[in-house]
Amino acid sequence: MIRGQDSVSGAHFAFTDRWGGVSAAPYAELNLGGAVGDDPAAVRTNRELAAKALGLEPGLVIWMNQVHGRDVALADGPWATAADVPAVDAVVTARRGLALAVLTADCTPVLLADPVAGVAGAAHAGRPGMVAGVVPAAVEAMIALGADPGRIVARTGPAVCGRCYEVPEAMRAEVAAAVPEAWSETSWGTPAVDVTAGVHAQLAALGVRDRQVSPVCTRESGDHYSYRRDRTTGRLAGYVWLEAEGSGREER
Repeated sequence: MIRGQDSVSGAHFAFTDRWGGVSAAPYAELNLGGAVGDDPAAVRTNRELAAKALGLEPGLVIWMNQVHGRDVALADGPWATAADVPAVDAVVTARRGLALAVLTADCTPVLLADPVAGVAGAAHAGRPGMVAGVVPAAVEAMIALGADPGRIVARTGPAVCGRCYEVPEAMRAEVAAAVPEAWSETSWGTPAVDVTAGVHAQLAALGVRDRQVSPVCTRESGDHYSYRRDRTTGRLAGYVWLEAEGSGREER
């Protein structure tokens, strides 16, 4: 269920795989996306299972309606209703104990935290969002809340790798014009884009030094959802949160 988790000074990062939930094929099993055609009751159950596996209250997990843009929302607490969930691709918070979640199935999930300032952020970086600058926008929003780029810890989760993300030559050129480090080539010799490499280049340019990359390529891994491989499929989630002060919770 949880395929990658670590903690840094009270900041927690976690990524799911596709197993341990209740969704039926083609969403089997732990689909966490509510807009892919799966049974809504199954998605609710899966979100509860994942949150509880992480020791989180399901009601304190913040979700987004992701649209491949660069807008960032500030979360001070849970959204009041489903209609209040913002159409954004990044969310930041200065509230400890509030978990931020990002959904992906090939795009790069980006988790960010400054444990000293008590500020966290999560971003959904697909090719359009990476080019538009959603990750720099998220970092800028965190800085506005008191974060320091030199203290920010960044984790990127399972995503389609640069040797599997084939695109037309014109698209690769357009992406590389905006983010040169995203230029790539598939393992079979055709034009490609490496979104994760582009995201890490953007973070490095902003002064974020503590960065880690998941080794998992979603297109290659049967343990993860991949839109490019399967089209009709579920969504993985990445979670970031900061321990509430005085929680007494042990580091994982």
